[in-house]
Amino acid sequence: VELVESGGGLVQPGGSLRLTCAASGFTFSSAAMRWYRLTPGKERELVASISSGGGRTNYADSVKGRFTISRDNAKNTVYLQANSLKPEDTAVYYCHAYLPTGMEYWGPGTQVTVSS
Repeated sequence: VELVESGGGLVQPGGSLRLTCAASGFTFSSAAMRWYRLTPGKERELVASISSGGGRTNYADSVKGRFTISRDNAKNTVYLQANSLKPEDTAVYYCHAYLPTGMEYWGPGTQVTVSS
C-alpha cells in the first residue's frame, strides 16, 4: 500500500498549487479520501474530504471557497486544488485513505509554504 503526495512547494500569497496523491495497493474506488495538514504548534486539521465515488465533498471553514478536492478513480489519484493561498495555509499536507473495512493509510506528506 502506498500513498504518494506531490505538488507542494513555495508559492506567493494569492497564488495556487495543485496537490496530487497517487494511490496503489488497495481498492482506491472504495476509499474515502481526505487531505489533512499539520503546522508545528497546531493540531492536525482536516482540510477536505471526498466520498469514494466523488459525489460528496466537505471542507474546513478555513479553506472553503478556495480549495477544491477531486478524484479520478481510473487513475487512483486524488487532487487538492488550492487557490488564493495565504501564509496561514503553510503546512505539511497529508493524503489519507479510509476504507470501509476500517483500514486507513497515510502518505508521507508534502510541504506547502506560502510566503513572499
